[in-house]
Order: sequence, then structure tokens, then C-alpha cells
Amino acid sequence: MTRYDFGIDFTAIDAIDMHTHVQLDSCGHHAMDDVLLAATEKYFKSKDDQSPTIDDVAAYYRSRNMAAVVFTVDAATESGHEANSVEEIAEGAARHNDVLIPFGSVDPWRGKVAVARARRLIDSYGVKGFKFHPSMQGFEPNDRRFYPLYEVLVEADVPALFHTGQTGIGAGLPGGHGIKLRYADPMLLDDVAADFPDLRIIMAHPAVPWVDAQISIATHKANVFIDLSGWSPKYFPPQLVKAVNSNLRNKVMFGSDFPVIHPDRWMNDFAALDIKPDVTPLIYKANALTALGIKSWPLLP
Repeated sequence: MTRYDFGIDFTAIDAIDMHTHVQLDSCGHHAMDDVLLAATEKYFKSKDDQSPTIDDVAAYYRSRNMAAVVFTVDAATESGHEANSVEEIAEGAARHNDVLIPFGSVDPWRGKVAVARARRLIDSYGVKGFKFHPSMQGFEPNDRRFYPLYEVLVEADVPALFHTGQTGIGAGLPGGHGIKLRYADPMLLDDVAADFPDLRIIMAHPAVPWVDAQISIATHKANVFIDLSGWSPKYFPPQLVKAVNSNLRNKVMFGSDFPVIHPDRWMNDFAALDIKPDVTPLIYKANALTALGIKSWPLLP
């Protein structure tokens, strides 16, 4: 194993993409089953390769002078489909530590095994955060059975990234392929943020249909951030754009959802929004450095 250490010159890069997926490992195993993969491609009208390797992702972001947070989702208990290798993602990020930042993923339903694996991913592989997808993983984030996982993250001072809101995974399938959206209600994370004030929590995506709740939580809790991935900015709810320009200017971050949404498209559409010039650099880099713990927090008023 190769432990990750930051090799990124954060002063030189143009942006940090806080939300990118690596869903294929060297054994050819994909993070999702074939039915989900096809439905996701249809939902996002994806025309590009939906299964880039870790080396592909590194080359893509290096060519754009960006860094990227990379991860997969371990939802084996709920989905019955084993994830691609999280350890391989971490090792690949270590090879490309000038552009990639690895996040781990564990299946919350595996209890003590998940807790032990989280510790190992931090200590032995150097992951810099963890990705959770409550809808795919089928769990309520504020269920106290999962609190030992968060305690590990607090001890290691790494953030937790939670999918919130609607998901394109399973969209259009009968019963949504069994995926339940209610697990991704951001109000469930308000409990976690209150119970773990030292845990930096990133709510992934504009949390449609709970955007107002998401804005309230990020405003109220100093330890809560939002990444703006998964939606083209031209579809952002107006109240979110207003908050980005005002009370959430230090709490929101660029994220694409690569490979289903490419950063080129996201940035193009974002440029068309009426965002204040002094806010844009915060979104593209400065706020991510805070959420990742690379610069100090909490934010001061």
C-alpha cells in the first residue's frame, strides 16, 4: 500500500473540484450494476465515457490545472453489489498526488467492520475524507448506530461528504431501483452537525426538493458546507444563487459530478450566473481549502 500525502501546490491550481467519481477498478469491476449504470447515463444524457480509470481522471484534471476529490460509494449491503476498490482509488491518488485528493467510502451497515475499515483507510491509505450516499446506502445519517463512524472522522479531523436531495441514480426505473430519496433529506444531517460540532460536513449537490432546509442548515451550523455538484448551474434554484452571493459566500464550493457532468460544462454555465466577482474565487478554491481542513476553521463572522 502507498499512503497519500498532499503534493498539490494549492497556490498554483485554478480550482478544486470537490465531487468526482471513480467507478471502475483495475479488475474491470464497476461501482454500480448494469441497470443502474444505464439509467444514470440516460438521466444525465451522458455521451462521454462514464467509467474513467483513476489515471484517466488525473490526466483530465492535470490538463485543466485543477485538483479533484475522488471517491466511490460502498453500498454493498443495500444494493447487493460490491463497490469497486476504495483502496485502489487511494493508491491511485497517491500516484497522482499533484492533482487528486482521495476520499474513502465504507458501508455503514457493516458496523464495527466499517469503523475498523475507516480507521485503516485513514491510517494506512491516507484518505482525506469520506463519501456517504444515504439513498444508495439505505441509511438515516442521524441514526445513532452510525455515530461510531463519525467519531473516527472527528478523531482524524477529516470531513464527511453526504449526498443530499434527489439522485439521478435509479431515476426513471420502476421504484427507482429501490432507492429511497427520503434518506437524503438534509434535515437528517442537522442532527449530525449538532451532535458532532467538530465534524466538517459537506452537503453534496443543491438538495432539491429541500434547498431551503439546506440553506438554513449551512447558515446555522458553522461546520456545514455545500458542494454545488450534480446540477448545471443554469438550473440552480434562485434562492440558492442569492445565498451563494450573500450569507453562504464562505460555505459553498465548486463540484461537477464528473464524469456525468464535466467541469467545462459546469464552469461555462456558472459564468452565466450573476455571481459577485469577489465570491467566485471563494467558490472555486478558498472554501474547499477550509472544508478540507487545509486552512483553519471555523469561519469567523
